[in-house]
Amino acid sequence: MPDLNDPKAVLKRYLQIHREALLWKLEGLSERELRLPRTQTGLTLLGILKHVANIEARYFGETFGRPWRAPGELVSDAGFDADPQADWYATEDESAAWIVSLYRRVWAFADATIDELPLDAPGRVAWWPDDRADVTLERILVHVIAELARHAGHADILRELTDGASGLRADADNLPQVDWPAYVEKLTRLADRFSTRP
Repeated sequence: MPDLNDPKAVLKRYLQIHREALLWKLEGLSERELRLPRTQTGLTLLGILKHVANIEARYFGETFGRPWRAPGELVSDAGFDADPQADWYATEDESAAWIVSLYRRVWAFADATIDELPLDAPGRVAWWPDDRADVTLERILVHVIAELARHAGHADILRELTDGASGLRADADNLPQVDWPAYVEKLTRLADRFSTRP
């Protein structure tokens, strides 16, 4: 267990919790299920993982002068110019296993940056506006944790819509034991009371 009185250890712990939650949401699904869009904006479980791999590689890499060693594995600026959604879906050549492997390698790379630099290490986010592009490792850790938390929430919902799997972790779902269909029916009846109100 990390020293929870050490700010860097606390930040790294929360980062890792979100990483593991994202991977768990992909477990046991077919390649098609992982790629299938579940929202009107085309959100997919595999696309979320590819997106966060790009986020971590860039924020913990380029920002601190540590570029990703195999740039062809990530979506480049030219890739975004050609397709602004390029990091939100897996191409035909990118298997789920490959994207999971990429993400595990990215998080080892990100962890090396976190471990080797102090929290006040300066960096620069080239794709942010100039007035806020100068950052510290601490600020980037908080930013990336917030990004991952948001996307882990997306993955929670997509996975529940896919096959009903829900909860915090595989070993502790953090949900009360209730009759979920009855609960949904109760909420539906409550919502229906407002169907004729403005």
